[in-house]
Amino acid sequence: MVISRYILPLTTKVFDFFLNKWEEKATFGYISKLLILSFVSGIVLAEAKRQGWLAGTILDKNITNHFLAIEITFTFLLLTELLSLIFTMPNSIVESVGKQFEILSLILIRSAFKEFTKIEEPIDWENVQGAVLHIASDAFGGLLIFILLGFYYFLHKDTRLTKKHSDQVQFIGYKKMIATLMFFSFVAIGFMDLQHFWNTGDFHNSFNTFYTLLIFSDILFLLIALRYNPDYYTLFRYSAFVLTTVLIRISLTAPPFFNALIGIGAIVFSILLTSSFNFFHQRKATNL
Repeated sequence: MVISRYILPLTTKVFDFFLNKWEEKATFGYISKLLILSFVSGIVLAEAKRQGWLAGTILDKNITNHFLAIEITFTFLLLTELLSLIFTMPNSIVESVGKQFEILSLILIRSAFKEFTKIEEPIDWENVQGAVLHIASDAFGGLLIFILLGFYYFLHKDTRLTKKHSDQVQFIGYKKMIATLMFFSFVAIGFMDLQHFWNTGDFHNSFNTFYTLLIFSDILFLLIALRYNPDYYTLFRYSAFVLTTVLIRISLTAPPFFNALIGIGAIVFSILLTSSFNFFHQRKATNL
């Protein structure tokens, strides 16, 4: 086939190139500097707004208070986590879904900080009481996902999709091809967000768009996995993990309280799925 003979080797080289660059120690140094710069810039812009120096600019209406600096910094941090998610996609589906829950927990913490940007300064009980329940919901939702994620990773066992080494290599090649497409999609989405910010001054992000693409990529993984292993337990596991991604996507657009509940429900579902698959898979292997 043209794909396996020509496209897979090319996309594998492209993916491995960006993966090696991503794993370099210097890369995380640059990321740290970017996060510090974004945090300081947010504080400076908020103070400039308070002093009235931004009056008449497109930034004036979009900057509320100094907590904007935290929201901007968390947004950039989440972008780096999304990149990390892309680079874990060729690994096991358990690791990939686990990374999605890591991002969801950070998004919930970011949402808690985002509530502060809607509060007028100074921060006191009179100004904060209307948002405190939303802040608590997002904060405790993120904390519970963080705790449950530890149990999820504890249950993780490395299970190969196929016993043939050549098939396993080819399957990983397909996953790298899809991950490469996701990488360039991520770059394109980021470019459009920057263009939107430049034109309007509105700090917009497209996490929802990215997670929608992630759902389709997971479905592709499922369809490709069918080629190598039509076993019922394996296919149900892949299908259920795709559903988990859908639940995470829904939680991103749900209102406060529901977003945390859906996220917690999704990870509880994944824990039950992983533990039951491990039990049945081990029992099946013992009977062979």
